[in-house]
Amino acid sequence: MNRRRFLNAGAAAAVLPVLSRRGEAQEGPDFTGRIMTVLGPIAPEDLGATLPHEHVMVDFGGADVASPDRYDADEVFRVALPHLETIREQGVRTLVECTPAYLARDPALLQRLSRAAGLHILTNTGYYAASGGKFLPAHARTESADALAARWLAEWRDGIGGTGVRPGFQKIGVDAGPLREVGRKLVRAAARVHLASGLTVAAHTGDGLAAMQELDLLQAKGVHPSAFIWVHAQSETDGSLHAEAAARGAWVEFDGVAPETIDRHVDLIAAMRAKGRLDRILLSHDA
Repeated sequence: MNRRRFLNAGAAAAVLPVLSRRGEAQEGPDFTGRIMTVLGPIAPEDLGATLPHEHVMVDFGGADVASPDRYDADEVFRVALPHLETIREQGVRTLVECTPAYLARDPALLQRLSRAAGLHILTNTGYYAASGGKFLPAHARTESADALAARWLAEWRDGIGGTGVRPGFQKIGVDAGPLREVGRKLVRAAARVHLASGLTVAAHTGDGLAAMQELDLLQAKGVHPSAFIWVHAQSETDGSLHAEAAARGAWVEFDGVAPETIDRHVDLIAAMRAKGRLDRILLSHDA
């Protein structure tokens, strides 16, 4: 597979799973079969070519210092807009913005950029426990999975932080397996939210063991694997785990695409194609 065929495969594969309800304990608005963008719901066929894992901005300061006061939103708008306009000119129609809460998630800024760039943009709900929990707010360490789920469902029901912007998916983060208890709690909370709202779970995942444990936890709660995205799957060197996750129905995301990684990504995709699992791949830059 040469570079051109790789890029074409990426455009075809990068389709975010459709928002759909799978549980009975539904809460909040019903947007069954729709994709929730920062400007409101759209039909899946309106997504077009999609980058399923990107970042407009990330603040790695940690949850203890996270604040909109740490950046100038107008400056971010000026810097980011030309990049979004460029991908729009190249045929991209949707960008999934994966910056979680407490890492500079800014729904109001994303609304501005969506309108200015003419791009569909999705934002998220959920918490990020990777990197040893540096980006977890203090309450996430003590609250139950149900309490965390209630917080995330409030964002789905009422919008994020008074902006009126609803999340289009969940973004959680866990370190390599075996999962720590806080990671297990986030997965259980995400399961609760999915069953109540239909929101897909995209999980920054440290390795294949963690991915398998996440799938086990979700399935034990009644969540179908197709509602799960294994983020950063390219970091796992055991390709049999990629195929196993895909066989179970999960989405396997090979992100980090860059000029220096093309050969590695081509090999990953070829291996999945050889196992008949090409239709479970998502590709993006995570840039």
